[in-house]
Amino acid sequence: MYLGSLITAMVTPFKEDLSVDYNTAKKLAKFLVDNGSDGIVVCGTTGESPTLTHDEKLKLFKTVKEVVGDNASVIAGTGSNSTAASIELTKQTEKTSVDAILAVAPYYNKPPQEGLYRHFKAIADNTKLPVIIYNIPSRSVVNISADTTIALSEVNNIVGTKEASGNYDDIAKIINKTSDGFLVFSGDDSATYPIMSLGGDGVISVTSHVAGNQMREMLDYCHKGVWDRALTLHNRLLPLFKGMFVTTSPILIKAALAEIGMPVGSLRLPLINASNEQISALKKVMVETGIITSVASIT
Repeated sequence: MYLGSLITAMVTPFKEDLSVDYNTAKKLAKFLVDNGSDGIVVCGTTGESPTLTHDEKLKLFKTVKEVVGDNASVIAGTGSNSTAASIELTKQTEKTSVDAILAVAPYYNKPPQEGLYRHFKAIADNTKLPVIIYNIPSRSVVNISADTTIALSEVNNIVGTKEASGNYDDIAKIINKTSDGFLVFSGDDSATYPIMSLGGDGVISVTSHVAGNQMREMLDYCHKGVWDRALTLHNRLLPLFKGMFVTTSPILIKAALAEIGMPVGSLRLPLINASNEQISALKKVMVETGIITSVASIT
């Protein structure tokens, strides 16, 4: 199935009282689609999913899908470290008309590979929605092995993986040992070009909030096999990819959105706003990469 090649893991906008700002979520979703995104992940890690209630998540899924319609895919983050809770939220999510779900590797409880396999299979067996698994050992502690991912690719509605392991040998093995229809997305902006060169399908991105059109161009060159031009764009954007993650995401992407005139509010604890020093460094990188034109307002 086609969910897109540039998929943005959208932040969750908050009002001053830290309630979800659904109107700004609509504006942001439309902005992302108008600026290169084929799809949007709602309530993933970048959306501060651990701090959102199930009701908030369901309303966000419905709100974003209604505003983008058929112009982009909407992938709902329904995974957690509880298999039963993930299944229940996924079942409720089916009513919101989203296109697929994203399920992260269970964090904190650190399951073995067989537990990971059974967790994702149980989610997939309890929904008609396409399922993308999400491997991010830096946050979940446990790594989904290439062999486990390959085995999961045989489950009927597990359609892809978001890979943020940084293990290119494993990623290449997954690409080479799964069917042509199994999607392999980069889960790390700076790994997009390398994974595409291995035969990947795209990226679930954070930086595309502010550099969507540039990333769209890079991916288009990758799909056309124009690797020299894709590499030029990758190298141009690399300082932004790195600069966006000098502290925990989505702290700096929310600051970056404010800099381009798309404010999305603060963050819920335990995350905190970017410091003045972090914002100053970010602005300089945004100027260097052509995202904004001036650092005159640095304080």
